[in-house]
Amino acid sequence: MMNETLMVFPCDFPIKIIGNATPNFLQDIITIVHHHFPDTPDSAITTQLSGQGKYQSITAVVVALDQMTLDALYKDLTQHPDIRMVL
Repeated sequence: MMNETLMVFPCDFPIKIIGNATPNFLQDIITIVHHHFPDTPDSAITTQLSGQGKYQSITAVVVALDQMTLDALYKDLTQHPDIRMVL
């Protein structure tokens, strides 16, 4: 059975990351994103704190060239101890 995707590459792909608002959380996520997608500009990464400041959501829009690179990014993100959810 082939692993087919409905996505057409290359494409702009938004990734939403939600995690604990720790001092290094944003920089850690930027480092992980840049490891897999080094050409992602800082302007493609936005952030917002929850109402009480306990959680931080980060949206990174990457130019995905293939499914394998996206899968590797998701794997690395979900291994970060402060991440609650990756969409």
